[in-house]
Amino acid sequence: MRGKAVVVTGGTRGVGAGIAAAFVRAGAEVVVCARRPPEKPVEGAVFAPLDLRDPQAVRGFFEALARVDVLVNNAGGTPYRLLAQSEAERHARVLELNLTAPLTATLAAYDRLRRARGSVVMIGSVSGTRPSPGAAAYGAAKAGLENLARSMAVEWAPDIRVNTLVLGMVRTELSALHYGGEDGVEAVSRTVPAGRLADPVEVGEAAVFLASDAAAYISGASLLVHGGGERPAYLDAATVNKEE
Repeated sequence: MRGKAVVVTGGTRGVGAGIAAAFVRAGAEVVVCARRPPEKPVEGAVFAPLDLRDPQAVRGFFEALARVDVLVNNAGGTPYRLLAQSEAERHARVLELNLTAPLTATLAAYDRLRRARGSVVMIGSVSGTRPSPGAAAYGAAKAGLENLARSMAVEWAPDIRVNTLVLGMVRTELSALHYGGEDGVEAVSRTVPAGRLADPVEVGEAAVFLASDAAAYISGASLLVHGGGERPAYLDAATVNKEE
């Protein structure tokens, strides 16, 4: 990736910071963008303030860049919100951030990506492939994002490759808030076949792979980064073959 120009949206903390750091280590020139500057900057990356929900600002941001070889659409997230306990407008904001904003950014970067014969990496989630109570709008957005990536891959081939990293649970600075402290994190980790949550750097290495020449024939694909997924609940409920 040496000399490649990489943009990572939401690259100031957590998964995004891990992705940005991995590209820096691979020799890329990295720009991270978010609404607020990072508390702890990613060494070697340049920060640019940007509200990804402002289409005009997004277009202006990419127009100011001389080159874009790789775009990583990482920005996203959701609060815990049961469907019937909030109005549709609030759920729509989750869709806007997790689905519309990546579309806006990718379209704004299209000309530069095409000239560079570049690559787009969408950051998806296992929430897009399973029921997501408390995060239904987020799950719907991530399902849409994966489908959007596949359509882009077909429409823009062979000039631009588009792939999705489908993430499971990742250990970040906010994990304890999500899962109830360190005990909660450890309990959740035991539900993953790998026995732990992913590290943001591991997500970053997977993103570098998909953007690199090593993945030159990979487009329209979804790479699962989830530690083996989830153990089927029926295995624990069944009574056969259990040790006495």
